[in-house]
Amino acid sequence: RDELNGPYYNTSREGFRTAMDISVYSFVALARAFQPWMRRGGAMLCMTYYGAEKVVPHYNVMGVAKSALEASTRYLAYDFGPQGVRVNAISAGPIRTLAAAGVSGFKDMYRQFAEMAPLRENITTEDVGNAAVFLCSDMAAHITGEVLYVDSGYNIMGVPEPPTKE
Repeated sequence: RDELNGPYYNTSREGFRTAMDISVYSFVALARAFQPWMRRGGAMLCMTYYGAEKVVPHYNVMGVAKSALEASTRYLAYDFGPQGVRVNAISAGPIRTLAAAGVSGFKDMYRQFAEMAPLRENITTEDVGNAAVFLCSDMAAHITGEVLYVDSGYNIMGVPEPPTKE
């Protein structure tokens, strides 16, 4: 939690190592462990976040870790491709969870997200679950190495909509 507050350059070596271990290496380790049992048509998924691509205040080292996770997704997709196993990531918008409670300013971010996203609403765990079911199904048989955004379109926005003049 301390690694998410203050400037990124204050990230400790231990905090950096922990973030990478939990957010990146754990997925690689699972892929290695399950590789002998993965069969053609199988799928692996991980969860990432918009902070992997853009600066999100108070996300700090987690953004760097999620960037590494997205790169790992592509490398694993390449490695597992000959086996016919797909590897993808879901980048979900903010969801009210216990983990989100640890992010400073989450309530404001949650509100602003819904205001700025083209669909003008936040997402739910069910939305993410539905995307995961799709990516693991035969309907996504030829999708691999991708990041699927489940964020009401937030990731396409460049700047907030200017206030309307009355």
